[in-house]
Amino acid sequence: MTSNFITISKNGSHELEIKKSRFIATGFRIQTEPDVNQFLTQIKTTHHKANHHCFAYMLGNDNHIQRASDDGEPSGTAGVPILEVLQKNEVHNVLVVVTRYFGGIKLGAGGLIRAYSNSTSQLLDEIGLVERIEQTDLLLTIDYSQFDPLTHWLSVHKLMIQDTQYTEKVQVTVPVATPQVENFEKKLTDFFNGRISFQSQANQFNEIPLDNKH
Repeated sequence: MTSNFITISKNGSHELEIKKSRFIATGFRIQTEPDVNQFLTQIKTTHHKANHHCFAYMLGNDNHIQRASDDGEPSGTAGVPILEVLQKNEVHNVLVVVTRYFGGIKLGAGGLIRAYSNSTSQLLDEIGLVERIEQTDLLLTIDYSQFDPLTHWLSVHKLMIQDTQYTEKVQVTVPVATPQVENFEKKLTDFFNGRISFQSQANQFNEIPLDNKH
């Protein structure tokens, strides 16, 4: 893939209990539809006594594949609510399966919709989202006296130092979102009154926590 997109940080599960029913939401990162089948088989094996394994997934750089299943729950009360949460969060290449152990108390259509929606939302909150973005490694060369002001400036702008080399001058490698490179260089050039140099290194895609991306 060659573009930015949002996905889950890792595979994981979250459990919710509502009126004695257990709702276990599990999220998986997927690349193909055979991945979906593999993970569904895994869940059904692990939770073979469960009543339902409802799921939804969005696949492809532009999410051109979207599927949902109620797996025996009343039509529209499970798969679609899961899918709508994925759509709202704009995640890509993600499968969420919500396994239900029926507790004996019926929730009604509205209750089921809320249960499957909340299970999915809480799962995404629990495991977190990341944005896969293209970054350019910039090599910054500065005087030793500039190092502390630079680290403070980077900290304020939530940018991380990847590597530091101490020679006649200090050389610092900082990954910067590729579309922001020109603006980044201009700001630091102004900040140091021109007493800084930049050299572009490799470009790569990195995963940045969504609430921390720059």
